[in-house]
Amino acid sequence: MRRALLLTTALLLAGAAGLAVADGDDAAPAPVREGPRLLAPAEHGVGELLADAWFTDLDGKAGRLSELSGRTVVVLARSVTCPLGKRYGPTLATIARDLAAQDITVMVLGVMETDTSDDLRADRKRTGIDARWVQSTAPPGRATAEPLLAEALGVTSTTECFVIDGARTLQYRGAVDDRYGFGYALPEARRPLLRDAIAAVLARRPPEIAATTAPGCAIDRAERTDAELAPTYHGAVSRVLDRRCVECHRDGESAPFALDTYQAARGNRAMIRQVVERGVMPPWFADPAHTLPMANDRSLSADEKRVLLAWIDADCPEGDPKDAPLPIARTAGWTIGEPDVVIEPAESFAVPADGVVDYQYVVVPTDLGEDRWLAAFELRPGAPQVVHHVLVFAHWPASHERMMEQPQAKNGLEGFFAAMVPGQNHLVFPEGTGRFIPRGTRLRFQIHYTPNGTSVKDRPRLGLVFTDGRPEREMLSQGIYDTRFRIPPRAKRHPVTSDFTFERPGRLFSFAPHMHVRGTAFRYELVLPDGSRRTLLDVPRFDFNWQLAYRLREPLDVPAGAKLVATGWYDNSAANPGNPDPNRVVRFGEQTWDEMMIGYFEWHPLD
Repeated sequence: MRRALLLTTALLLAGAAGLAVADGDDAAPAPVREGPRLLAPAEHGVGELLADAWFTDLDGKAGRLSELSGRTVVVLARSVTCPLGKRYGPTLATIARDLAAQDITVMVLGVMETDTSDDLRADRKRTGIDARWVQSTAPPGRATAEPLLAEALGVTSTTECFVIDGARTLQYRGAVDDRYGFGYALPEARRPLLRDAIAAVLARRPPEIAATTAPGCAIDRAERTDAELAPTYHGAVSRVLDRRCVECHRDGESAPFALDTYQAARGNRAMIRQVVERGVMPPWFADPAHTLPMANDRSLSADEKRVLLAWIDADCPEGDPKDAPLPIARTAGWTIGEPDVVIEPAESFAVPADGVVDYQYVVVPTDLGEDRWLAAFELRPGAPQVVHHVLVFAHWPASHERMMEQPQAKNGLEGFFAAMVPGQNHLVFPEGTGRFIPRGTRLRFQIHYTPNGTSVKDRPRLGLVFTDGRPEREMLSQGIYDTRFRIPPRAKRHPVTSDFTFERPGRLFSFAPHMHVRGTAFRYELVLPDGSRRTLLDVPRFDFNWQLAYRLREPLDVPAGAKLVATGWYDNSAANPGNPDPNRVVRFGEQTWDEMMIGYFEWHPLD
């Protein structure tokens, strides 16, 4: 099935696997049953260069991680007494055998202080795990500053697994799978987390789920040891840039300059410092203190900010090229795979070298002979450097029997179908879901061009991949909006609020606030039938230049009668440098000098 070949987001995988999110309401009672929970990878060392740590095998031979350079290494934490560890014995034996056939180094790491070498030898014989069994010890005389393997990894559980690539970069940490956990056992795993991570690393791409908890016996370890005290480009900085910046900052993409070499990073160090200190790059404007965890969170962690700023403060040391990360395999074509259908305007648009370009609108027929459901879409502009955003709205045919089920596209309020902003140009829907697209649908492209000093031609292409037949659930795109607002002249913080009531229970997946140049903040809140209120997404610094979608790391179920409230705030004062005219009353309109208040969200009914 074509869907199996598609790349999916961590959000979708988490929903399909039933994985919970580690960050939650501290006041909620701890669950009796608990499986792997999603973690924020950057906060748990994923993507960083590991220290050259010591270990000793069961025959007393010491070794270091650097001896395994160039090889993919899988480390399996192990205790002979952990009940969940015992259950995973047969699974680990099978995984070790399969990985050996792929020429991958597997190490079983004894992590419990009470387990002796003899205990581990007996466990090796009992389980049949054919791998290199080691302990986190080193030979006499090692320098005290040199870490042991368990310290370098920061092991927290007796069932935790680690995937390290050939450049000693930690690419995955977490559970083997979701088959066993506290208080439950499944006949089969729903999500083979470790195997998926290994497959991604071998394909030179980041794992879609890169960090989870690993249910097992807790390990009390010191904080994970950093590879270096002073970051270097090859040792730490290039890894941060690869994770957070290079997707756009490379040749042929939307960013104005590349950041994929030492020379480029050093040459742009002043700009890197400025945007990091201001918190405007990478573009992500949600307040983590009042926002649910998001799957596509591109913000820098505190450690990542520290690495970049410390590197610049140290005059940008290059470091040892041998410490460089393995290059990420980035596609030059369709990220979603070859589309079933490509929709594009009949003619290219000539973007001038300067000036202001009004929004461009073009309606394109889909020529579908039958009703279909969308499994994935991708929008690819021809000249990404001048494309601010592209929004696509669906016009259903008036003659279709389901015509009355969805409002038509009107001033960008309803019928939202697809979107593209720099760094966010595709979406794959969760397995078992799809967005309905009836036969005879016409698609209305709204294209916002921003001239950059060079005249170019652009024609955006929309690639569509369809489900195999009707999916179990139809994904809906809704807009919460107000078209009758009136923003007074010189108003500094004017609120506009609207809401949507769920007449049936549903599952929320993502949010996409939309305003224009006077928009300064946006918030989504959920009001439950009992009157309790919870903030789902808080964007205190809305930036019109980045029409971002925020995708929940774990989908949120809402009951019938719940209300989703959207509020936007506007600055129509002279203090707003982007304000075209602070002396006029501002009303709803599609052009930049007018305003909009739309809170898009993705969901599907559960009944």
